[in-house]
Amino acid sequence: MDLDTLRLEINEIDEQIIKLFCRRMEIVEQVADYKIRHGLPIYHPDREQQVIERVSQKAGPRLADSAKVLYTTMMDVSKSLQHKLVAQSTEEMSLCDKLMDAAQSSPSGLPSHAQVACQGVEGAYSFEACRKLFAHPELSFFPSFEGVFEAVDSGRCEYGVVPIENSSAGSVTAVYDLMRKYNLFIVKGVKLKIDHCLLAKSNLPLEEITDLYSHEQAIHQCAQFLKEHPHIRVHVYSNTAAAAKMVSESENPHVAAIASRACADLYGLQVIREHLQFSQVNFTRFICISKRAMILEHADKVSISLRLPHVTGSLYQMITRFAVNRLNLTKLESRPLADTDFEFLFYFDFEGNVKNPDVLRLIRSLDYELDSFQFLGNYSELE
Repeated sequence: MDLDTLRLEINEIDEQIIKLFCRRMEIVEQVADYKIRHGLPIYHPDREQQVIERVSQKAGPRLADSAKVLYTTMMDVSKSLQHKLVAQSTEEMSLCDKLMDAAQSSPSGLPSHAQVACQGVEGAYSFEACRKLFAHPELSFFPSFEGVFEAVDSGRCEYGVVPIENSSAGSVTAVYDLMRKYNLFIVKGVKLKIDHCLLAKSNLPLEEITDLYSHEQAIHQCAQFLKEHPHIRVHVYSNTAAAAKMVSESENPHVAAIASRACADLYGLQVIREHLQFSQVNFTRFICISKRAMILEHADKVSISLRLPHVTGSLYQMITRFAVNRLNLTKLESRPLADTDFEFLFYFDFEGNVKNPDVLRLIRSLDYELDSFQFLGNYSELE
């Protein structure tokens, strides 16, 4: 039998498959209607497991795994349709409706003048990020990341700026946890090149420096330098600029800080050593947060968090759905959940805008399928 004949036979089989698939989805709609009228949940794990086991047995040992993948994907499609129908049956404004409203009503960009919460003190890297995001910010400084979130959540400040990820040290996990706790939205991002300097009150030899202060992220990024100078005692401080300010006010001439060159100029310190970070390609991503969902012009990145069912293949199935919707995943990270038996919260970044039907379709289905789903923001990032 030649190739053309085989392909013709496949086409004929596909004709039968698509007709059966369409009929299956018609039945799924009837199932959804029944569940809506009787208040039943969409996700029925026992039923799904029964289907998977049945088709695996019918497929036989050689094709059992392939049948599982096929039917798992088909049931994901079925659940998405059911969730869409459930969403349409409620009068409450859905998350997707709110996002589309935000996309239509948001301004084209951040305002020039705004009340902005910033962690640390003047000269901090967060301070530099604020100045890149806003032309004329009215800044309020807070000693902790949570202070920034509280200021935005309470309405004291319209926006807040915090670091979320470093190219060498990884994610700032405390910020991810606070995003979930306060349910705020990312409205803009900015990426800064970070160059750490060793600062002291006078131009001391390294051997005479006894104590060093800085933020834990900066300390981690300069781990190799600190390993080479084990005589220096390292102290975690709330912020790099706050550490520089403290050193400038200290009566001890043998203390130093890891901070930016701008802090040396600001607080009258000497630069003892530059480029302390072990990677010279060292960038930190900062996010601008708001209590109001805003989707500014040119937003091309979406961030979400979710908790998946603790069953085999749930993460694989989730990743598959991004591929099915032609969405490019750019980040996937997990965080263990407290008071659980090794269950995890997942954070996803992917390319897209909520005006894209594929993006909106995925968000709609996740919002209705998962008990623990959070839309973190749709935004663009300044370089």
